[in-house]
Amino acid sequence: MPRISQIFELRKTQHELDFVDINPNRDIPVYLNPFVFASRSDPFSIDASRVIVSFFQHNLTLIKGGNVDAARANFQHLNEPNETCLGQSRHQPRGRGVGNDNADDLFDSIVNSEAVKTGLVEHLEDTAIFIPGIRRDKVSDMTTNIIRLNLIHYTQRQCALWGIPLAAGVPSGFFWDSNRMSWQQEHTDMLVIRRKKILLVPKGVVSYVKEFDASKFHRHHALVFLQEDHLRRNTNLVQVRHRRDGSSGPPFVTKKDLIRQELPDEKELLANFATKHPAIFADFRKSAAAKVESLPNAEFEEIDVRALSDHLISRLRAVQEGNQEAGTYHSLMTGILEFIFYPNLINPVKEREIDDGRKRIDISFDNGAPTEGFFYRLQHAFGIPCPYIFFECKNYSEDVANPELDQMTGRFSPNRGRFGVIVCRSIEDEALFLQRCADSYKAQRGLVVPFTDADIIEILEQKKLGITHYEDDILSDKARDVMNL
Repeated sequence: MPRISQIFELRKTQHELDFVDINPNRDIPVYLNPFVFASRSDPFSIDASRVIVSFFQHNLTLIKGGNVDAARANFQHLNEPNETCLGQSRHQPRGRGVGNDNADDLFDSIVNSEAVKTGLVEHLEDTAIFIPGIRRDKVSDMTTNIIRLNLIHYTQRQCALWGIPLAAGVPSGFFWDSNRMSWQQEHTDMLVIRRKKILLVPKGVVSYVKEFDASKFHRHHALVFLQEDHLRRNTNLVQVRHRRDGSSGPPFVTKKDLIRQELPDEKELLANFATKHPAIFADFRKSAAAKVESLPNAEFEEIDVRALSDHLISRLRAVQEGNQEAGTYHSLMTGILEFIFYPNLINPVKEREIDDGRKRIDISFDNGAPTEGFFYRLQHAFGIPCPYIFFECKNYSEDVANPELDQMTGRFSPNRGRFGVIVCRSIEDEALFLQRCADSYKAQRGLVVPFTDADIIEILEQKKLGITHYEDDILSDKARDVMNL
């Protein structure tokens, strides 16, 4: 079966789509992991993390309070989902260890774990580090069930963005309601392909889960600590290598000796070590969080970026200015913006209603910038709130002016954000428009900058040359011009 983009004839590559462009009959070996959500600052990840934490902490509290039956009942809905098509293939032996389709096995492995009893396991993702038989695929399955409603809402928004039809009144399947602290289900609009429910997943939040892994904690943190400890105490595991001239080299302890004599790569032993040395595990979590980043588009689809850039430039130039092709321009620009700004911007929403539906924003993205780049600096260096980044696409033949600027700033708020980009074909008198943006900024109405065809084409030309983050340079220059006028 073809991929989602082909089934619905979107004529978009993975580089232009925010969701993982799955084949509904084949799994992709990437995963959902709570550690990734907890390490990100975009609104989608923050909300998903909140739901996951509420589920796990609630059930840990039940277990510690002796209400094991209630906690066991909550684990009955953590079955193996197939709506996302993520993880290992469902059509081959999977060797999954704990839990295959048995929620009781999964629960027993957790409730009987010493790592849980001692309080070492505080987060859902920790189970894959310390509990035998639980690996990244099982954690991904649990995560999918818990945040099913988040994924349903994401799927609905993406389908609205690209005109993909949904089936009405479909049973959602169980999801965790963090307000009621219970499992709920409802009938809602869902993507159904050949009678199979499909949940789309943002490509920016999936992972191979390579950094937050038991073997990484074992080899690069626990064993390193033990090497230093043995050297400090000068134990019998310390060796010295003698040089040919008779001198001695620096003392050392091999990881092979430590694995054989003190800390084999076994989860129960690793849990005992972490219980004795909690600071080492805390350092591991901090180190792993700093390495969390979105997978590049090339991990999902191999494509000639030069050819795609040329294609997008050609299509942009072919769109006629004016209302008649406004829809074409909007759709094209959505894909281009995704291509240009991923992974710093994710989760695009078309014509997002605000203020109880009285106002609309052409496209809004979640700000997923990690610890650097223009969208990160906006908030942390310039103090401009921007959890969402707003784009207004104007396929005008004349210059944008005060009405378009007022339309954008009228939609700002501290919670939504105070930065927006007006995307338009060209501006004959850009100096005048920048002055208008500066006047608005000085009046504390928010920061708005223009983005023209010339800017977009320049960025795409740079992408052809393999130059990244050029879009940051252009936005930084425009923002600087506005703020300093």
